[in-house]
Amino acid sequence: MSSMASRLRDGQQGELTWEERLRRGSGRTRLTLNPEYQELKFKLHRKLLDKINLEALATIENQKVRVEVRNALMALMDEESTLLSSLERQQICDEVLDEVFGLGPLEPLLQDPTISDILVNTHKQVYVERKGKLELTNVTFKDDTHLLRIIDKIVSQVGRRVDESSPMVDARLSDGSRVNAIIPPLAVDGPLMSIRRFSTDKLMPDDLVAKRALTAGMLELLRAVVKSRLNIVVAGGTGSGKTTMLNALSSLISPDERVVTIEDAAELQLKQPHVVRLETRPPNIEGRNAIRQRELLINALRMRPDRIVIGECRGEEALDMLQAMNTGHDGSMTTLHANTPRDVISRMEVMVTQATASMPVIAIRSQIASAVDLIVQTERFSDGTRRVRSLTEVTTMEGEQVMLQDLFVFEKRGLSSEGTVIGRFAATGIRPRFYEKILAAGLRLGGEVFEEVVEVGGD
Repeated sequence: MSSMASRLRDGQQGELTWEERLRRGSGRTRLTLNPEYQELKFKLHRKLLDKINLEALATIENQKVRVEVRNALMALMDEESTLLSSLERQQICDEVLDEVFGLGPLEPLLQDPTISDILVNTHKQVYVERKGKLELTNVTFKDDTHLLRIIDKIVSQVGRRVDESSPMVDARLSDGSRVNAIIPPLAVDGPLMSIRRFSTDKLMPDDLVAKRALTAGMLELLRAVVKSRLNIVVAGGTGSGKTTMLNALSSLISPDERVVTIEDAAELQLKQPHVVRLETRPPNIEGRNAIRQRELLINALRMRPDRIVIGECRGEEALDMLQAMNTGHDGSMTTLHANTPRDVISRMEVMVTQATASMPVIAIRSQIASAVDLIVQTERFSDGTRRVRSLTEVTTMEGEQVMLQDLFVFEKRGLSSEGTVIGRFAATGIRPRFYEKILAAGLRLGGEVFEEVVEVGGD
């Protein structure tokens, strides 16, 4: 009888190199999967669950549990008639442990620090994003049922559910990574899942300067803005680095302040000692008892916050946020989907209208102009880099228009021979109107900050 290794490798030349690269983060080599291999793995998984009591093992230290389960697996493999090499036994053992204690086929991807997004397009296809570029992997699930079990495992850990009556769900992993899943009947070809990963080592403001996401002068201004308790909106498209920027800005908040965070799926990781985290709740199986961001924001105002940080403003809560910013909760922050600073104003108008259609547009704009001090516009460029596209001050109302002025901009000038973006960060030379508030807070910026020019990219 030939070994399983020969059957697995037949006709699979050239794929092991990719799998080795995929497994680099976890130190394991993963053979190309086929139906026979998958069936053996799940057969062992079922036998293992029949043999051990996972609830009893939950009281034992995690490392000891894995050792015990691994020993049980090895014993079960000894009973199989299929010939397995030591490499195959090790691989099957690792993957069954991933099924029991982790997220199955996704575990090696989650252990790879170079991956920023995992995109599961039904059980047959998984893409990852590295350095802003999408790559197809050889990772697959056995079938839709297998993928649904992994999705349910994720969402149940944070008290959420996904089924035919509630086929869309947002959740998070233990490391703060954001998960979105959608299943049939809404997903026509099968269950879909996307995981937006966040590094466990959060990027600090100085790290963003080192990565050329912004300049030292821009950071100096942002540090003064945060310490002066001015209100900030971080805007940008999907995957442009809004949450990373918000995390970095929030790290500049004084540890003496009480910060309340409000999110749909808790992913912000503030380092301050006095942080209160609130998370929305989806409707129950009857479609009732949902707790939205607006209700949490209203409640947060009663919790004596020094600052309020909203993970993403996307609806009716915009009105309450503006009112909070205008009534003593200075220094608040939020993110918002918008492609330009002018779009930020338009989107906030629309969101406030959702809360109260009776408020005149000029009154809404007046609230925005009074509440928001600075818009940090982020963008993901064609080479996968994420940068601050502009720092824009919201000045005042002139007539019926909210006036904006750029303080810093990133000017894209082309692409290098290697495809990297060439451009420069440039201060516009305008000193912001809120500079008086910075001075009043006992801070002072050097004149060179507003004259800074930094070239980026090139061969």
